[in-house]
Amino acid sequence: MSSFFGVLVSDPWLQSQFTQVQLRTLKTKFMSVKTSDADNVAIKDLPPVMEQLRGLHEVLSEEEIRNFLSESYPEMNQSIEFEPFLREYLNLQAKGTSKAGGKKKLKGSVSFLKASTTTLMHVINESEKTSYVNHINNFLGEDPFLKNFLPLDPESNDIFNLVRDGVLLCKLINVAVPGTIDERAINTKKDPNPWERNENHNLCLNSARAIGCTIVNIGTQDLIEARPHLVLGLLSQIIKIQLLADLNLKKTPQLLELFADDNSKEAEEVVTLAPDKMLLKWMNFHIKKAGYKKTVTNFSTDVKDGEAYAYLLSALAPEHSSTTMIETTDPKERAKKVLETAEKLECTRYVTSKDIVEGSANLNLAFVAQIFQHRNGLSTNSVAPVQDTPDDVEATREERAFRLWINSLGIATYVNNLFEDVRTGWVLLEVLDKISPGSVNWKQASKPPIIMPFRKVENCNQVIKIGKELKFSLVNVAGNDFVQGNKKLILAFLWQLMRTSILQLLKNLRFHSKDKEITDSNILIWANNKVKESGKTSRIESFKDKSISDGVFFLELLSAVKRTVVDWSLVKKGEDDDEKKLNATYIISVARKLGCTVFLLPEDIMEVNHKMILTLTASIMYWSLQKQGPYEGSGSAAPQEALPEEEEEVEEEEEEEEVEDGSEQIHLGAPTEVPGEGSSKKRRGRKATVGHFHDDVRPEHFLRIIFKPTFGQLAIPSQFIKWFGPIPSNIIVCSNTGCSWRMTTKKVGADAFIDQGWAAFAIAHQLKIDQFITFKKVSAGEFSVVIFDHTCTEVMTRCPDHGDATRCVVVEEEV
Repeated sequence: MSSFFGVLVSDPWLQSQFTQVQLRTLKTKFMSVKTSDADNVAIKDLPPVMEQLRGLHEVLSEEEIRNFLSESYPEMNQSIEFEPFLREYLNLQAKGTSKAGGKKKLKGSVSFLKASTTTLMHVINESEKTSYVNHINNFLGEDPFLKNFLPLDPESNDIFNLVRDGVLLCKLINVAVPGTIDERAINTKKDPNPWERNENHNLCLNSARAIGCTIVNIGTQDLIEARPHLVLGLLSQIIKIQLLADLNLKKTPQLLELFADDNSKEAEEVVTLAPDKMLLKWMNFHIKKAGYKKTVTNFSTDVKDGEAYAYLLSALAPEHSSTTMIETTDPKERAKKVLETAEKLECTRYVTSKDIVEGSANLNLAFVAQIFQHRNGLSTNSVAPVQDTPDDVEATREERAFRLWINSLGIATYVNNLFEDVRTGWVLLEVLDKISPGSVNWKQASKPPIIMPFRKVENCNQVIKIGKELKFSLVNVAGNDFVQGNKKLILAFLWQLMRTSILQLLKNLRFHSKDKEITDSNILIWANNKVKESGKTSRIESFKDKSISDGVFFLELLSAVKRTVVDWSLVKKGEDDDEKKLNATYIISVARKLGCTVFLLPEDIMEVNHKMILTLTASIMYWSLQKQGPYEGSGSAAPQEALPEEEEEVEEEEEEEEVEDGSEQIHLGAPTEVPGEGSSKKRRGRKATVGHFHDDVRPEHFLRIIFKPTFGQLAIPSQFIKWFGPIPSNIIVCSNTGCSWRMTTKKVGADAFIDQGWAAFAIAHQLKIDQFITFKKVSAGEFSVVIFDHTCTEVMTRCPDHGDATRCVVVEEEV
């Protein structure tokens, strides 16, 4: 019999900082220090080994590591266990990051402004964690649900336990951008089941995208496991959006004062400034007037001496400032005086003097933003904001939707202002390359900053050329129209681009379409059929149908694709604007809760914006087909969706025929009565599609029966591979516990196996002899698994907190 194990660490938080591959490597390095005649590892022997570890190599010398260890362990001859060794390794990485001073990016660092999730090690900044916990305690302490769990202790890891059910993050998003989530859609239970927890995290991630967060390499499983570096990265983005919310001309038109002395060219760029750049502009505006000679270009090295803060507070709060704050030469002492002054303005929630001196970019940004919120020092004369016309309001909503959609694609450029950022053509080329890979000739493209105007025109001309190849409607549209910032033409082009992307996604799921193009009509027919099959009577004639405004049709559609997702006790009749808005807000949150990524606003549903209505319907359709597969349910069957006209011809040509043996007469296309259920269950209006036909289908399932207690790897049937084709080397297996497991596959000759990660799955689900397991392909590289016992009954295993078992490296030893 074989035994399988990974490297286990007693502290769950410490375990979460490493993958099993990393733990096993570090364990090997640690054990290599032990001499043959010693039972334990001595601290004095660690520096030569640690100096070679990734993240420390070429950053800290052996002598520096030795001196650092001697601070914690004065007696270097004493022994050390593996877990303290891991903690010292993380501490040394943090020291190495501090030593680099931001000039050399270490693998293992955590960024606030651009949260990275691809580092080898994930060092958690305790100061940042403390600041975020204080922020949460301050803004959510009175929440009816969360007040039972708050305040959190900033010194503990309670924050990571609280985010596991998804409620905290959803509530925090609503604090950052009020009204983003309809809180009626949040599953607020003390002990939610795995599906309810997963829905909350879907709602959180999709809503985070909808407020402008960059969600990269993070999924619901990461939040359920509360991976600290990912949780803090997401928290940092949400909090940053909240703190910088007022740094725009619409919210604070007085910001125009910052550009009063700029030349016209710079003034034109005011609307394109990102909020953090606007904050720097504001800070420099005040410290320059106060006599500070330098220009602050970042929130790290340029402010770590505290001098810029001293001048800023002297300009904004002279009644609380003293000359000694500026005259002090010691940075630590000046930082303390800065905070003493800031405390009088109630602006010390995010930083300590240590954070200022160390140049923590994320916390310094939060500190300056808080000062701006409390006292911006701008003119008190009221500046009337520009009044938008109805057309401008609609254009602004569409600009928001397209901007958020572009940022969700994961392109290199982050779009802050759509109409300004696309004028160079570069962003549009990046999006086109994402939608239609290989379509862009990058040798003929110019990357910003672009000084020569004709280079921008060249970029935009290539955009128009590719658009025409994609069969966009671009009559009398030239590249110069985009360079000039023609809003109407830019929005029209982006709508065609977004629509093409959505239809491509649907086409990729519709194997039965035999490469036929998906049209708006297909989406409309699917939606109406889906609602009809659920027994509801709602129907829309087009995406401009005014009946959509009350929201009832979409609530019935959402309920049709997942019966339990809509709480009908919360649904209003939609008889007035208030009720319509409640329904529309609920629809958007429920769609995101399912897993749909949508960027529309409640007003788009109320006013029946047909573009946004189409994207919402298509997103629900995509989710449904992706989850159910292209062959499940008549709502996705090719004869009913793709060929509705042919069905009508068949119905007209068929004649009523009596069966000679005296059986009941059957009319094709007529209402039929379900046996044993009475006339109330007649399927009225459903057209019959009968007869034999062939479709281009492939096996999507395979089954394995457990005959022996060996779980090191699992064979994949050769016939499945023959029909289905090669399986990726890295796959995700989703179980009925609501968890996802990362595994690898390998090929041995003509045979293929699920290899690393399978043992951890088998142990966690307590697989036994005589059980059998079905695998269903959900998407490329993703399978859903259902386990049955010997009575053919589905087995439901409650998922334990197994830490990092999803990335377990399997080790076999004969027992």
